[in-house]
Order: sequence, then structure tokens, then C-alpha cells
Amino acid sequence: MQTLTVETSPAPAQSSWLKTYYFLRFGVSAAWVATAFTVAKDSPQLAAALLVAYPLWDAIANVLDARRSGGLTRNRSQLLNVVVSLLAGVAVIAALNQGMSAVLVVYGIWATLAGLFQLVTAARRWKSYGAQWAMILSGAQSALAGIFFVRMAGGTAPIGIGTVAPYAAFGAFYFLLSAILLTVSDARRGAKRARR
Repeated sequence: MQTLTVETSPAPAQSSWLKTYYFLRFGVSAAWVATAFTVAKDSPQLAAALLVAYPLWDAIANVLDARRSGGLTRNRSQLLNVVVSLLAGVAVIAALNQGMSAVLVVYGIWATLAGLFQLVTAARRWKSYGAQWAMILSGAQSALAGIFFVRMAGGTAPIGIGTVAPYAAFGAFYFLLSAILLTVSDARRGAKRARR
């Protein structure tokens, strides 16, 4: 009796979406970082708007991704990420009245929780899509950066949007790397199928 081996691979449409999603996340993060390091450093109003917008964009992005992956109820880590990111956006608005140290504490708590939820999401996707190690590493690094932010907020070093921008820059890098790795992984799968 012959045993059939079924190869589990992601649906082309879903894999294509994930690559698009990672490239989109890279593009938005890269634009945020560029603005933070240039125009926003001399404009407190723009810096404040960017600081509020960053976690809100994270919430929107997770909603968009979850909709393509079965919805938020089937993706609890993304649901939690959405909730935490929305709360962070609101908390940043309140913290801006108390100063950048308070904002950095909010960012620290958000980065820690959002990073852990991203790590869980990437680990869950590993079996279906592969090429998720960069997202796992990004989530872990985000969690560690969050702890560093909270500790830094209690120090005497000057704090501004430039303090947060490198964190966003690393996020942009990891999204780009994940998109490239997924593209290479899909190309290898395609070549393997073509040889059969």
C-alpha cells in the first residue's frame, strides 16, 4: 500500500499578501523614521503627531493582516496587539502633557507587549510560511527595547523623538528582511515544484 505524502505550503494568494504586508510595513516605518530624523526634530507638533501615529499605525496594520488571515478572533496575538497599540496611542496623547519621559514609558510598555505578541504571531506562522525568524527576532528585540525605554525614562539623558526613531528603524529593517526572505523562500518552492 502506497503512502501519500502531502506537502503543506502556503496558498499563493496568502503568501503574496504576507510579502506585500511586510513591504508595506517597511515603507511606512522607513518614512516615519526619515521624517523623525529630519523635519520632526525641529517641529514639536509634528514630533507629537508622529509619536501618536506610530502605535496607531501598528494597530491598523495588524487589523489589515488579520483580515487576510482569518480575522482577529482566529489570531488572538494580533487581536491583543491591536488592543495594546490603540491604548498606547491614546496613552501617548495623555503622556505628551507630562513630558517626553512619560511618553517614553508608554512606548516602553507598548514596545514590550507588542513585541511579544509579534513574536507569538511569527512563531505561529513559521510552520505555514517559513522565513519567520526575522519577525521572531524583531519581536524579541522590541520587547527588550521596551524595557530599555522604561529604564531610560527615569534617567537624566535628554529624550526626544530621536530616542524612539532607532527603534522604528530596526523595525523597518526587520520587515524588509522578512519580505525578502519570504520572496526567496517562495521562489525556492516554485523552483522545486517546477522540477517535479
